[in-house]
Formats: sequence, C-alpha cells, structure tokens
Amino acid sequence: MSLFLTRADLPFCKGCGHHLVARNTVRALEKLQLTPLDVVLVTDIGCHGIVDAAFATHTVHGLHGRSVALGAGIAMGLPAGKKVIIYLGDGGATIGLQHILEAARLNVDVTVVVHNNMLYGMTGGQPSGLTPCGFRTNITPEGHALAHHDLCRLVRDAGAAYAARVVGLGDYSETIRDALATEGFALVEVLELCIAYGAKLNPDLRLRELARQAGYEPGLWTVAGEVRPAFRPPRRENRPDLLALPEVPVQFVSPLTGRIALVLSGSAGEGVQLAAGLLCRAAMSAGLTVTRKGSYPVTVGVGFSTAEVILSRDPIEYHGVTHPDAVIITSGDGLSHNRNRIQQMAGGILWVDASLPQPETGAEVRVRDFRGWAGPRHAAIAGVLTWSQEAGIVPLAAMLQAVRDSPVASRLPADLLADYA
Repeated sequence: MSLFLTRADLPFCKGCGHHLVARNTVRALEKLQLTPLDVVLVTDIGCHGIVDAAFATHTVHGLHGRSVALGAGIAMGLPAGKKVIIYLGDGGATIGLQHILEAARLNVDVTVVVHNNMLYGMTGGQPSGLTPCGFRTNITPEGHALAHHDLCRLVRDAGAAYAARVVGLGDYSETIRDALATEGFALVEVLELCIAYGAKLNPDLRLRELARQAGYEPGLWTVAGEVRPAFRPPRRENRPDLLALPEVPVQFVSPLTGRIALVLSGSAGEGVQLAAGLLCRAAMSAGLTVTRKGSYPVTVGVGFSTAEVILSRDPIEYHGVTHPDAVIITSGDGLSHNRNRIQQMAGGILWVDASLPQPETGAEVRVRDFRGWAGPRHAAIAGVLTWSQEAGIVPLAAMLQAVRDSPVASRLPADLLADYA
C-alpha cells in the first residue's frame, strides 16, 4: 500500500473511475517524491469526496461547489513547496464554476482534478453543466438536449497555466504529475462513466467513443509564450509594510486583570460599529487585548446593529459572547435584538437609553439619555463614553483621545466631549 493511502480498498462502487483517479494521483505524488505532509487534499460534496479518510495527507471536506474556493485560500497561505490538490465532480464544477474561473484568472497555485462522469452520481443521476448533448440521465431519458461546457477551454481562456483532459482509463498519472509540477493554476478533467447511472442508462456507449462524439477530445493546453507567475499574496516576512497592522501605542493604564465581555447595540446607521471600533482602539492604548465582532441584517442600513467586544489582559482564544458582563442599548432595534440575552443576565450592568422600556433582567440597570445627549446618529458613541466613565475599565482619557483622533470628532455635537471631560 502507498505511503499516501491509509487503506488498500477505496470506498467507491466496483468499476467506478474514481478508483483510478485516486490511484493515479498517488502515483503522481510518488513521482514527485513528496510526502503526505507536503499535500493538502480538498474535496467537494459528491461520491469522490468519501475518499478523504483513505488519504494520509491533510484533508479538508468542503461544501458543494466550494472546494476550489477553499483550496485557493489554503494555497495562498502555504509556503512554497507544498501542494494543494482539489477534487470535485462535474456537478461541483458547474455549481462552483465562478470559483474555478477566478482561481484560474488569478493563477493560484493549485491542481484541480475534475471527476467528470457527466451527471450527479450521488443524488440520483441528474444532468450537470458538463453532461453532453444526447447523454441519457434519469430526468432526460431521451437524451440531454443541451451542449456541455468546455471546462478546459474556459479555464484556459481565464488564464490557467495548464489544462488537460484525459479519458479515465489506465495510467494517466503523468498528466497529473505534470499538473502538480506546474507553477500556477492547473486543471485535469478526467472523463468517466458512473456505474450506477451513466453506464446503465447509456449501455451502448463506450467511454472513448462517447468522448469523441461529444466533442470531449482528450488534449493538453498550456499557456503559450511568457508564463505568468503563480499568484501568491505578500507574506509578512517579505513585505511587513503590507501586512503589519498599525501600531497603537500604549499610553494609558487599565485596572482590568482578567476579561470582560461587552455588547453594544442600537440601530443601523447610528454608528454602533464605529463606536465599538473606537472603544477597541482606546482599550489597546490602555494595554489590553481586544476582539470585536459585528452583527447586523443583510439589509445593513435597516434594523439592528450589534457589536460584541471582549477586553482582556491575556490573549483571547475565543471571541464569542454568550453571557455579557456589560450591555449598552441605545435604541429599540438594539433592545429587540438582545432581549433574550439581557433577560438571561444574572449579573453585570445594563446601560439603557432613557427612551426605552426597562427590560426584565438580573443585571443592574442604569438609565442614561444617550439619544438626548448626542442625538440618534451618535448615541452609540455617547454609550461607550458613558461606559468608560462609569465602569473605569478603559480610562476615560483613552476613550476621549480615541474619539478626538477619529474623523467622527468633527461631526459630534460641540459640547458632547466637553460634557464627559
């Protein structure tokens, strides 16, 4: 058994071409003298995806049609010398066609192997975008009426460094080896017949003849002339100026010794996320570690806007907020969105705008006129300033400086900062 496989038997139907794809991939990896730790195999939803457990490499199983997006992201973060192989079927390839074309356009350094058995084998034998005209499927028993996409031509036109189509019979490991050795985006389309559906519904067809009739001619296409380098995002060690986050100098001292979770919530368009960002900057200037997570409807400009902020003296390994220590509510939208967790609070403090009814809660409730002091658009900033002033965890001076240094300072009511100072 190969170094790359954990088992001799593969979990596919007897006679399925997926067996050969996996074994030819292994031969290609062996020819390149790679080790399992050099390889990340990303699979899609489909029969091919059940091979995950049989490979000794790193494996990632994605959503239907999304394996190329996942694999491209992984490849962009890996050092040179590592290989990302992406498996998907013809269904996943057409569902995720835009991912494929964008990865080819960027020339991301991945190798995509498409198991093209010309139908959805896992879900009952329906046609996909790669089903050829005349091919019979469970819902087109008289033959598929549409022509198939030419996947190799599409990725070649998009900018792929390498594209090949093979009939999935025998040893085609050299083609996969060449794809893996290519710097940049490479795609190998393997033509197969699904034993469960394709072969039964088209008993008179043989794979090589089908390929010829459908215009699925085997071939190899590479970029002529100057070869584009593979896309690699700048790495911190090479371009620290591009990836380094801006420094926030520590100028203040926070009394916090542990960790505190705060929720700030109001209405969309009223500066909730901006106020949370200013709070985070002030906390960093006081020597704290911070995380911030925003939540709002897909409409963005309508409804609630909630920010979850964690402040800690130590590194934060989980940024979820289930039981907040402090909650600031500046509008009815924010109250509605957080009513359940406010009711579940057994302690802590709730700051709520004076225009709102006081909700049921086990927290201490402090009513403040945020909207009256700052107006609706800046009520959230008034909320974090009030919290800073009364809680004392982030020094008020740090919070005021963060606000004054921000573009929003010129838009605030003239006396707002003076009231807090």
